[in-house]
Amino acid sequence: MNAEKLSMRLTAVAKYVPKEARLADIGSDHAYLPSYLVKNAGIPFAVAGEVVRGPYQSAKSNVMAEGLSDRISVRMGDGLEVIESGEIDCITIAGMGGALIASILENGKEKLETVKRLVLQPNISAISIRLWFLENEWELITEEILEEDGKTYEILVAEKGDAKRPYQKNKMEMELLMGPFLIRHQNEIFKKKWLSESSNWERVKKQLENAAATPETVEKRKEIEDKLKLVEEALKIEKS
Repeated sequence: MNAEKLSMRLTAVAKYVPKEARLADIGSDHAYLPSYLVKNAGIPFAVAGEVVRGPYQSAKSNVMAEGLSDRISVRMGDGLEVIESGEIDCITIAGMGGALIASILENGKEKLETVKRLVLQPNISAISIRLWFLENEWELITEEILEEDGKTYEILVAEKGDAKRPYQKNKMEMELLMGPFLIRHQNEIFKKKWLSESSNWERVKKQLENAAATPETVEKRKEIEDKLKLVEEALKIEKS
């Protein structure tokens, strides 16, 4: 992977960045995504943000080697600290846990006033991001699920709007867990992911059945049983 050819995961993220957007890529690592978008997708300006010195230095070197230092500003800082209010209209955050991505957005909320689109790729816990959208008036406008190198990734795209619009009232818990768009347009990767999750939960459930019945184990077992029911219902929806 380099600034000319992205991974399948980052290529999918890139296609949701609007042309001519002023982009901030948070946790940019080698700055491959902003470099690719500036070179190939009409992005006039980008910020590549990194909190760790090693990746920050790598991003600086790569941007310089690509001759893009006048269009990509590589900055070291925590989350949205690297951008100024009003400077950016699209933010990408890829390759982190969903809870961490949600906390980055929450901690930098004041920087989001002029941002028009969020393109987020959590490695786990996409539900954390969907809940954050719901609580902060960001409307989930599309989702994608893909598999690369044996790992499953979800991409969530949101814009300011009616945060409740994608969800059906009587199915909100299920759709927050699994994704309203992904449930309605189930592909084989989606089914494989949730069948695998269900198998893991069944194993944990059996272990809990053999454990002492403390309030914690009883609560955990109920939580797992509830999730198993949601997945079963979701997969039946597609079949019917």
